[in-house]
Amino acid sequence: MANAIQPSRKEEIKPPVVHVGVVGWIRKNLFNNWLNSLLTVVTVFLLLKTVPPFVRWAFIDSVWNTPAQACRHATGACWSIIPHNYRFIIFGFFPYNLQWRPLLAMIMLFVLLFFSQNRKHWKKSLAYSWIAGLFIMGLLLKGGLFGLKSVESTQWGGLVLTLLLSVFGLTAAYPLGVVLALGRQSKMPAVKTLCIVYIEMIRGVPLISLLFMASIIFPLFLPEGVTINKIIRAQAAIILFTAAYIAEVVRGGLQAMAKGQYEAAESMGLNYYQTMRLIILPQALKIVIPPTVSILISAFKDTSLVVIIALYDLLKTTQTVLSDPRWLGYSREAYIFVAIIYFLGCFSMSNYSRKLEKELSRGD
Repeated sequence: MANAIQPSRKEEIKPPVVHVGVVGWIRKNLFNNWLNSLLTVVTVFLLLKTVPPFVRWAFIDSVWNTPAQACRHATGACWSIIPHNYRFIIFGFFPYNLQWRPLLAMIMLFVLLFFSQNRKHWKKSLAYSWIAGLFIMGLLLKGGLFGLKSVESTQWGGLVLTLLLSVFGLTAAYPLGVVLALGRQSKMPAVKTLCIVYIEMIRGVPLISLLFMASIIFPLFLPEGVTINKIIRAQAAIILFTAAYIAEVVRGGLQAMAKGQYEAAESMGLNYYQTMRLIILPQALKIVIPPTVSILISAFKDTSLVVIIALYDLLKTTQTVLSDPRWLGYSREAYIFVAIIYFLGCFSMSNYSRKLEKELSRGD
């Protein structure tokens, strides 16, 4: 009798459910209570009201490579504004027959950035490659040597100028911010006071005011006949502004370090420079990767503010195209294109920061 009952008991025992399927996931995450169920229904309703019309406007009823007159009869988006004006949007007033030079410079920049993202390539050879690459990129843009025709910086613009301001600005602002953070933590009163005054003064004003000062006020203090390029002045304002914010973030990382780290370094006979380079800064900078990248992303987007001082960056060249009577009324398409470019830049920085943070945290 017992042997006859035993199989039926085994059949009643079922293995635990480890895969609930699509329906189970939806129930667990979207309809697990009345509030989530209401939010899910409202979200689905809004998506049905907005996504299909947008898809029809952007893809189905749109035109992609037609003359401006044909866009007047289109019921969807007029993406033709991009292929007809992309050279001016990207290169600005750079001479048409010489636009291969900034194109080659941008390709070199992207190649260097691509190789730099791999920590295995962080060697002296990479530093030398950057130095040589920056020299070649500057030579391609400016010209004047090796038979290259000279091009005034006033003709630089578009995506080239945006990348110039952002990449060089962020590259110079980061080490300056680290130095300011160390200066604010210094035991020397004069150095500490100067760093505090600088950081608090710069953080107390908006970037627009610094750009106006660099563009309008600063030239008034120069001797007669002495001028400094407007792009250099704008670049300096961006560097000084970003460095002040990075300094505060790095200072937070330095304060998070335990006192025992300093004592251990002192017991090993390390001086201040060795302690910071080998022990403190590597740990502190790893801690503040997320807020640091947030500041760098904000600084990358803030480079578009140079449009206010009449520099023809990516946003300014786009606005110039929209002032053409043939393309009036198609600002949505143009600004979506610009937004995609900014998104790709910001997303790339954010994605790389997550990757770097994960690699540096493997030992934890």
